[in-house]
Amino acid sequence: MNDKPNIPPLADRRIPAGDDWLSKDEVAALTPALLTERMRAIAPLARAHAQEAEQLRRPVDEVWNAIRRAGYFYQFVPRRFGGMETDTDSFVDATLPLAEACSSTAWVASFCAEHNWIFAHFPEQALAEIWKDFPYIIAPYVGIPPGKGVPVEGGYRISGHWKWGTGVMHADWIMVSVLAETPTGPNMLMTLFPAGEAKVLDIWRTDGMCGTGSNDIVAEDVFVPAHRAIPVLPMLSGKGPGSSLYENPLYRAPMWPFLAFTASISALGTARGAIAQAVDRLSQHVKIGSDATQVEKPAAQMRLARADAMTMIAEQVIRSVGRDTIAAGAVPDQEQLRLRLEMRVRLAEAVRMCREAVWLLAEAAGSSIHMLDNPLQRAVRDINTISSHIVFDVDTAYELHGRSLVGLPPNSLLT
Repeated sequence: MNDKPNIPPLADRRIPAGDDWLSKDEVAALTPALLTERMRAIAPLARAHAQEAEQLRRPVDEVWNAIRRAGYFYQFVPRRFGGMETDTDSFVDATLPLAEACSSTAWVASFCAEHNWIFAHFPEQALAEIWKDFPYIIAPYVGIPPGKGVPVEGGYRISGHWKWGTGVMHADWIMVSVLAETPTGPNMLMTLFPAGEAKVLDIWRTDGMCGTGSNDIVAEDVFVPAHRAIPVLPMLSGKGPGSSLYENPLYRAPMWPFLAFTASISALGTARGAIAQAVDRLSQHVKIGSDATQVEKPAAQMRLARADAMTMIAEQVIRSVGRDTIAAGAVPDQEQLRLRLEMRVRLAEAVRMCREAVWLLAEAAGSSIHMLDNPLQRAVRDINTISSHIVFDVDTAYELHGRSLVGLPPNSLLT
């Protein structure tokens, strides 16, 4: 019982028991095609529980556990540590069925999968230590605002209050950034520690993406050994300590474009799901004053076709950025920065097209779609919230790209 109304209550977290890992043989047999098939099979379950996820303000346990059993979170774990080491197109294929069914659950799942890619850049000592007992980790990564790290023997004592902790409700580990004094001077470090050592504040009350459970994280004087604390700056260009461990260029991709690529899949799935809902609705919806269903109306057909075309174009852009992000890892840093800003613009435009496609369908679908049990109104709210993420902010993206075109340095840390 929270008797101090100004202090948020602690969230009802679901720290995994860790007794549902796939066997080595099951992971070895897990192909991209098989995983996509499994995710398509999970989609009806996720769709049926999408409204419940909103009400719970986190992914539904039954759906989340099914995603774990499918093997989804092994995708970006390197093969040398027992994972799939998948490619970006396969990741899109596996994520889209879930995103079409429940934007919130797909957002959380895709981020948690991608955060294994981030973890792959830690030193080999950390990777061997964690992936020995956790074949994959479920962890949020929160970089801003950074916490504080105090150097101590063997590592750091960290404290802080971090916002937007996507994945924290089902996390076994937590990644956060801290500012700390290091042997080379003040530095921003990415740190990793067990989820049980943090508090999670129940603050996630939003008008869209309500089911992500992206609650605040609080840590007080938590010890992090030195091998689980790495500089953030090299990660921006794909040069984390662990990047040299792998032949696959996947693990030398720049961080922010890769994160933005991951996040954009939920926007694409939301738009595709809205199109499917609109198709079903057109065959039944008769507007007041009309005697024909909307499926017979040219205006409705044109809206549907335009929304579908915009979504197809957005998918092509997202897939191409995924591939280009991997290729960018081989490009010298100064030229790579230009490519990173260019890819950010492309993804911002792709997400904008997804948002416009959903709006296009919703604005002519009639007032009844705004009933809370209608999934189309949820798609509108979700796509609005997704597109407000800083990596998709079109003004910021175009400003950064424009500065690059005229030879000016970026005026944002998120590059």
